[in-house]
Amino acid sequence: MAKFRSSSFSLFGQRQTARLNEESSVVVIGLGRFGSALALELMASGTEVLGIDGDEEIVQAHNRLLTHVVRADSTKEETLRQLSVPEFSSVVVAIGSDIQANILTASLLIKLGIPNIWAKAVSEPHGEILRQLGVKHVISPEKDMGKRVAHLVRGVMQDYIDIGEDFALVKTAPPQEILGKPLSETKVRTVHGVTVTAFYRAGQGWSYATMETVVLDGDIILVAGQTERVESFSRLP
Repeated sequence: MAKFRSSSFSLFGQRQTARLNEESSVVVIGLGRFGSALALELMASGTEVLGIDGDEEIVQAHNRLLTHVVRADSTKEETLRQLSVPEFSSVVVAIGSDIQANILTASLLIKLGIPNIWAKAVSEPHGEILRQLGVKHVISPEKDMGKRVAHLVRGVMQDYIDIGEDFALVKTAPPQEILGKPLSETKVRTVHGVTVTAFYRAGQGWSYATMETVVLDGDIILVAGQTERVESFSRLP
């Protein structure tokens, strides 16, 4: 990646003179609660992050937390070019407080030919506009978390992941009917229409489940299947 080509930006970072490897780095535009959490998680996983925000205080708060953090206006094409954003393959538009800036930024990223764009939507109409622009990855953190918590509140599941297309992965305690015998004998898939994919046992950690796996009381299981079926299965005594 080319070095930053403008000295007019407010730039902070752990390695201000270094260059990011655009193939293993991500640009996060908008460092509010969602953008900040995302950028810090990426850093924790070993991914370098260029953070961009228009608020000087937010930029300074992320000094030394991200590889680079810049105060800049992402709605200006020249600004994005000066920051070498077109050389990155992955950019996240995490702006949530200003829908117009969110849409304009996403539009510019598409114009610049960024192959992988994720953009935060704060409503269904907003998400639809982003999709019409050509954003392939539209994310709705608040809506998705609300749906996830609703599923958890309704049942006894310990965790719930919506895979999409009426399919989910659930973390739950095993029902009594499958304890103490191989999964092949429980006929879980035939009777309940779900599949036990993995199990957790204290002191042993997570393991893939096979037809020979014997689930014990105190284990935790991962169950995959249609949303309604996995929810019903998780409620079995």
